[in-house]
Amino acid sequence: MAGDNLTIVVEFILLGFSEVPSLQGFLFCIFLIIYLGVLIGNGLLIVIIKMDPALQTPMYFFLGNFSFLEICYTSVTLPRMLADLWTQKRTISFLACAVQFCFLYMLGMAECLLLAVMAYDRYVAICKPLYYPLIMNQKLCVQLVVASWVIGVPVIIGETYQTFCLNFCGPNKLDHFFCDVAPILKLVCGDSYITEVSVQLSAFAYLLIPSLLILTSYVKIIITILNLPSSSGRTKAFSTCSSHLVVVGLFYGSGSIVYFQPKSSYSRGSLKVFSLFYATVTPMVNPLVYSLRNKDVIAVLKKLLHK
Repeated sequence: MAGDNLTIVVEFILLGFSEVPSLQGFLFCIFLIIYLGVLIGNGLLIVIIKMDPALQTPMYFFLGNFSFLEICYTSVTLPRMLADLWTQKRTISFLACAVQFCFLYMLGMAECLLLAVMAYDRYVAICKPLYYPLIMNQKLCVQLVVASWVIGVPVIIGETYQTFCLNFCGPNKLDHFFCDVAPILKLVCGDSYITEVSVQLSAFAYLLIPSLLILTSYVKIIITILNLPSSSGRTKAFSTCSSHLVVVGLFYGSGSIVYFQPKSSYSRGSLKVFSLFYATVTPMVNPLVYSLRNKDVIAVLKKLLHK
């Protein structure tokens, strides 16, 4: 208490699944399975890529980094959700909420950029195959991955500082599973319009720019593939891109619904469902998409199982 009528919020209460108390145990099991699926699926993909010399190519280098990023991304939210479901405590300190918010958006931004890098890699491989080894050399690959991880860090730290420096003096019940921007801004006392616009513009820029790069790359890829003389060549080229397109669609589709849905159409239930989808389900599905649709990965996996 800073005075008789002024309360300073020092912690938030994550409501999460509090409206269905009878399902807490069942939901704990479901999300534990999802988290184990993320760890095992993406971890196995990283091991397969590291172990087999045939997979030491730029495409699999980016895929391995993407799998590691997915593990980090889900580890920001899922362990906390599991702890809340197990203990029924649901409280998170102001600082812990800010840290979770910061890492969630830093890793989400890194994922957007890395997906764009992977699209560029496919563009060079299909549209400029003779120059592929020269352009996508090891130095450039490392630089692209490092840039994907760090380029958004200053922006997100600034957004986090701007958001959590707002005045939180009223209710502290956060109607979400983790510290996301929309439910946090609902608890702000006073005008948060400037912060809301700033966050929306940042999200728009970091979703729009990579998506335009991905779209441009795939337009050129499709034009090149359609001009290939043999049908087998077209099929092989399409198969190398289809997995990436599925992952891009899942991530960008659910993320766009959450962050660009008009305020007038906000639904508490739909917002939480789509947030859960892109934060938990998509990272679990990604290794399945890449492995089941990739003959090289399946062949290495069969060798490992045989051994």
